[in-house]
Amino acid sequence: MNILYCGDAGISRGVLVSILSLMMNGRGVFNIYIATIKYDNVKPFPKKTAGFLDKLVKKYNVKNSVTLIDATEVFVANLPKKNMGSYFTPCSMLRLYMDKFAELQQCERVLYLDYDVVCRGDISKFYNTDLDGVEAAGVLDIYGKNFYHYHGLLNFDYMNSGVMLFNLKECRKTGMFEKAVSLCMKRWMMLADQAALNKAISKRKLMPRKYNEQGERPRKDTVLHHFSNNFKFWPYFKVQKVKPFDVERVHKVLKIDEYDDIFAEYEKLKSNL
Repeated sequence: MNILYCGDAGISRGVLVSILSLMMNGRGVFNIYIATIKYDNVKPFPKKTAGFLDKLVKKYNVKNSVTLIDATEVFVANLPKKNMGSYFTPCSMLRLYMDKFAELQQCERVLYLDYDVVCRGDISKFYNTDLDGVEAAGVLDIYGKNFYHYHGLLNFDYMNSGVMLFNLKECRKTGMFEKAVSLCMKRWMMLADQAALNKAISKRKLMPRKYNEQGERPRKDTVLHHFSNNFKFWPYFKVQKVKPFDVERVHKVLKIDEYDDIFAEYEKLKSNL
């Protein structure tokens, strides 16, 4: 299975937790890619950390691998100019360039994961879902689905971009990623990467919520738990942000302890980052 993360040095802890969850709960061979850039003030994902992660995954299966992708040249050649000053780092938009990464040219499909996604079970059924004639498969965004509609007001089709399965062969044929990048170059958008993908994807497949649970707590059937920001309305409005590598807050704020086997490994290994 081809898995892609994108980001700078700041995602190291999250990627370690996410990869550990894949190793401990997933099945099969994992070809993991981490795309980063050396641009402006961005501190790129460290080569040393990628090397450590590669050795780590091979302990679970010698066929597993972690490959660091330097996406600087591709990114600079097509800067998302209108969205460079957003709340998120430029690395948040690197997934829009995956069709240009030399390391992924032989890949027919790639599962993109945000660094705050934890695997709770076998993802092979999701990964191998039929994508014939489909550019991407994903899960509705729990908040955005109510505000953004691309095929009529009564149709819910706005996907969360934290977990997306891409049919690269189809995307290259339709030029989907090029459309998304072009949008980011010409128009400012809130949550630019997610908005651009939703606008550019013309052929999508909606998957069950269990493959991208965005609520603060997982459900019984959850396969991928996405620790995304959540809105709290009582006793006052606030945005609750708890990430899986902040183990103490996962315990105290979310009252979740089911990932403690993963967290135990994380605590032992995090000094290597």
